[in-house]
Amino acid sequence: MRFDSADWLEDVRRVISPNWDERPPGCCIDALVIHNISLPPGHFGGAHIDELFCNRIDASTHPAFAELDGLRVSAHALINRAGVITQYVGFSKRAWHAGISCLQEREDCNDFSIGIELEGTDHASYTDAQYQRLAQLSYALMCRWPAISERRIVGHRDISPGRKTDPGPAFQWARFRRELAENTN
Repeated sequence: MRFDSADWLEDVRRVISPNWDERPPGCCIDALVIHNISLPPGHFGGAHIDELFCNRIDASTHPAFAELDGLRVSAHALINRAGVITQYVGFSKRAWHAGISCLQEREDCNDFSIGIELEGTDHASYTDAQYQRLAQLSYALMCRWPAISERRIVGHRDISPGRKTDPGPAFQWARFRRELAENTN
């Protein structure tokens, strides 16, 4: 995977989110946070994730969307069920994915992390294509930002315990780590 001069991946789908800002001066990107998302919950495909990250979701179209009305969130990228990557925010910018969070006594994880969404739920198995693309993307990000080590790749639940549960028990960390190791060799 290759990055352009603004830290966007080349040759991936782009949907530019307005929900980002600059990272704090001198901030080192040194963590990767894995999330999951499906809109409506448990439904895959469609444009609702793009709509959410671009502040265009119509809360009246589904009862589950009422709590999303006015929410301003984003992620750097999404990997859908087929393994297709959509990028919403340049990786060097601060996406709004982590919320109230803390990693190894450092608060505000948005400041120093990259957020990757997997289209899925806590309890639905992720696809082979998602594990493969996540490992490829993680390796590319680790090469681009060497401060991201394997131990600094965490789930949203790890930085927001009690508040978040993703990527959930369906996510196979051991499988992901094996796939990541295959990319590094």
